[in-house]
Amino acid sequence: MYGKSEDRDDYQHVPRPLAAMARDLPDGHHIPPHRHRRHQLLYGTTGAITVTTPHGTWVVPATRAAWLPAGLAHAMTCAGAVALRTLYVDPAAAGHLTAAPAVVPVSPLLRELIDEATRIPVAYDPDGRDGALMRLLLLQLAPEPLPALHLPAPGDAQLDEVCAAVRRDPGARWSTADLAARAHLSPRGLHRRFTAATGMSPARWVQQARLLHAVTLLAAGTPVTAVAGALGYATPSAFTAMFRRTLGTTPSGYFTASTGPGDGAA
Repeated sequence: MYGKSEDRDDYQHVPRPLAAMARDLPDGHHIPPHRHRRHQLLYGTTGAITVTTPHGTWVVPATRAAWLPAGLAHAMTCAGAVALRTLYVDPAAAGHLTAAPAVVPVSPLLRELIDEATRIPVAYDPDGRDGALMRLLLLQLAPEPLPALHLPAPGDAQLDEVCAAVRRDPGARWSTADLAARAHLSPRGLHRRFTAATGMSPARWVQQARLLHAVTLLAAGTPVTAVAGALGYATPSAFTAMFRRTLGTTPSGYFTASTGPGDGAA
């Protein structure tokens, strides 16, 4: 796109502190786990992206971006058609940026700068107009991370299997007793072990899993009525009330507000 490579490996050793790539990806497109030499900002101007790391899973709508530090293994899946805009940042030029994975807001200015950066040659003139734009873009990449719709991974084989079952069928009526039986633990033992591993109770984790699934469906254009039914809610209004109570906004508002009172902290 824009006459530039769409191979991420071509952006890891370029002679500039910042490089930008554009790709248009279809609904459901999956990029398996991989790492980069450079820091990465993953931003989809349409749809939503699900980013999975050893730390957990994030769902990132088009008003936000995922910041992934160099060397972190991650995978990505598209929900809806995604116009992906990716920045690759030399770690030597990113001392002001967080060294941890995060979800960050994308302001209208940052959105326009990212889009323009994808049109700039990889070997841009550092002293010209393109160099000035890239320096401004680096300065704009210093916001505070947002609370994110995050599903932490337990990192415990026994609990990971329980979590995988919930992810396969998030609409099922999962009780703590059901999860405990699957893990061959008592309900009290599961609660203690699960909370220690994830920072969430099993019930809260199930709710987060449902929310991630809901956001993925909504980003792909699934009507709220169908999403509510898929997650076991009796009415769309009951689903919307839960969504607003947990994320601080309505399902439609989640995809339009650049910042909000709460996106559901992990």
